[in-house]
Amino acid sequence: MSAFINDWKMVILACVFLGLAPFYPEPHLFGKLRWLAGGAKGMAMMDWFDLFWHGWPWVLLLRLAIKSLKLTAK
Repeated sequence: MSAFINDWKMVILACVFLGLAPFYPEPHLFGKLRWLAGGAKGMAMMDWFDLFWHGWPWVLLLRLAIKSLKLTAK
């Protein structure tokens, strides 16, 4: 598992294919974030789970970027 979450290629692939799916008419994550920014009124538990599911690859990417910046700063 740690090999997956520390591999740039796999995390970027997860961001593209899971984080942005479905691609048409707009990525699911963008719609959920817009809904959240609007106050999240009417969001059911499934919507929160959906936000988590499409958002975790981006959290992993952010984690890798911070980890990489910390290593280069030393």
